[in-house]
Amino acid sequence: MIPTRLLIIDDHDAVREALESRLRATEEVEIVGCTGCWRTGLRDAVRLKPDVVLMEIKRSDLQGLDALRSLTTECPHTSVVVLTSYLDADEQAEALHAGATRYLLKEIDTPQLVRELRSTARPQAVI
Repeated sequence: MIPTRLLIIDDHDAVREALESRLRATEEVEIVGCTGCWRTGLRDAVRLKPDVVLMEIKRSDLQGLDALRSLTTECPHTSVVVLTSYLDADEQAEALHAGATRYLLKEIDTPQLVRELRSTARPQAVI
């Protein structure tokens, strides 16, 4: 089985580190990058071409939806999954409209999160 290549973007250090730790423990996911800065995450996504970007759009800089739009524009072959602390129906609708493939809550358990990530990964173009 080929692991799903994943980039994590979350500006909360403890959450980001916990996500990275729990997902590194699985064989189905390969963490290719992890950052709190969405601009760094965008550069990494363009360079690394992950299968999936896992990101929080409730950011302290209030630029989460802008970051999502930039990612889906710059990386059309990468799926973007929003992983957030609490449900906001308006934000969910905006995120899905902006190109997110999933909008999940952080309370999700690791096996279910891995299934969601793997099921949303878009096949990469072969050059």
